[in-house]
Amino acid sequence: MKSKGIVYLIGAGPGDAGLLTLRGAELLGRADVVIYDALVNTDLLRLAPKAEIIYAGKRCKDHAMSQEELSGLLVTKAREGKCVVRLKGGDPYVFGRGGEEAEELFDAEISFEVVPGISSSIAALNYAGIPMTHREHSSSYTVITGHENPAKDGTNVDWSKVAKIPGTKVILMGVQRIRDITAALISHGLAAGTPVAMVRWATTGQQQSIEGTLATISDEAEKAKFSAPAVTVVGDVVKLRKKLNWFEKRPLFGRRIVVTRTRDQASQLSKQLLDRGAEVLEIPTIKIVPPTEQLQFAEVLLDLNSYDWLIFTSPNGVTTFFEMFFKAFEDLRDIGGVRIAAIGPATAAKLKELHLKVDLMPEEYVTKKIADAFKKYESVENLKMLLLRAEVANRELPQKLEELGAIVDDVACYKTIPESEDISGAAASLNESGADWITFTSASTVENFHARFNLPALLKKFPGMKLVSIGPETSKAIVALGLKAHLEAKPHTIEALVKVLETAVKK
Repeated sequence: MKSKGIVYLIGAGPGDAGLLTLRGAELLGRADVVIYDALVNTDLLRLAPKAEIIYAGKRCKDHAMSQEELSGLLVTKAREGKCVVRLKGGDPYVFGRGGEEAEELFDAEISFEVVPGISSSIAALNYAGIPMTHREHSSSYTVITGHENPAKDGTNVDWSKVAKIPGTKVILMGVQRIRDITAALISHGLAAGTPVAMVRWATTGQQQSIEGTLATISDEAEKAKFSAPAVTVVGDVVKLRKKLNWFEKRPLFGRRIVVTRTRDQASQLSKQLLDRGAEVLEIPTIKIVPPTEQLQFAEVLLDLNSYDWLIFTSPNGVTTFFEMFFKAFEDLRDIGGVRIAAIGPATAAKLKELHLKVDLMPEEYVTKKIADAFKKYESVENLKMLLLRAEVANRELPQKLEELGAIVDDVACYKTIPESEDISGAAASLNESGADWITFTSASTVENFHARFNLPALLKKFPGMKLVSIGPETSKAIVALGLKAHLEAKPHTIEALVKVLETAVKK
């Protein structure tokens, strides 16, 4: 017997993916089908790895499907026994037609649950530095739609009453009618000098805010070419923006930055950039898969006790090596008495997660410095070293170690292949609008990004776009394309890469 389906109406929040509720994230992980709106942050779709993804549109004058078609789709998918997530911007029940969709599900006898989301009526003000209420300025608030059902005759909004209501007034979806709305409020007695702010693309790196008064805000919006999606706030609380505007003062606010790491690793860099206010386009260009010669790797595992050193050059190498190791052995002690070298603090940190001591970590991550670090540590003559890294890698390091007398087995424990998926639409967005910076964290990210986008042609299309490299080997790959890295991290770490970006933006 086919299992009975269910629909979850989930509020995705106003744009910042971090504002999704824990319950919403949990249900996305369970989903068989996700039907999402235009204003949903598409990064959230990654939380639904096994789901069928359906775009429902639902922006003014841009509907991928009608409301009737959408409601019918929810019913159809649920009747197939599927777990359906209807992902809606903001909160489902705040001008989101969630109530209508829930009624349709009730009438069709489909089980449903509504998961609240953070409404832009609250979040947009917060991220623009405007408190909804304040003891000295406002003890109440009113939320109003500026875009009613176009099929209705007249309006349900009585602007004469709205003008007389004390406290903060928040108008959603009113950008196109802002001149009519402000004129109506003034004509019904609200002072023309009342402070007003408008916030578009709130809570994201694209956020833009303008200020004025009831008398001037329409002209300010026209001058700034202000367009939807936007929230308008009217009231004395707007005056507090000068003190409380925390989000737009972040060091990388307004900068659009591309992250090209693997999908699993991208979040480490993305999080740091997002915390500093950047708009991040995650476009992973490589993914990690097992090496071509898996038999050679298996043979090495059986001969581990013959090695004096294991050398890991990246966190990927640590992860893939130990995934294979624990398939062959049950006890970490089977690694033997080998010493361990890590190239870079991220690699060392990955080893320490396994409670393994790192015996050597060179201060600089270039071939000569690595070889010098071994030479300083001990004589490596006749010592047997296992170099664990990517399948296609520069031969300089094993050659330098062999020149010191070491016996080096250079073994691939993983290989990188191109990543071509664009679940979030970030690649399409880059092709359409460009970015301020593209970050590269390895030579392979450069090579695979170029294979996908033609990097010289992309820079010609967007001449203001600049490249950031994590270190010399990555910079070499950029130079090989006839380009240059505008910035290079020193030391060659994610933290230093973020720091060098911050410094460049300040100048």
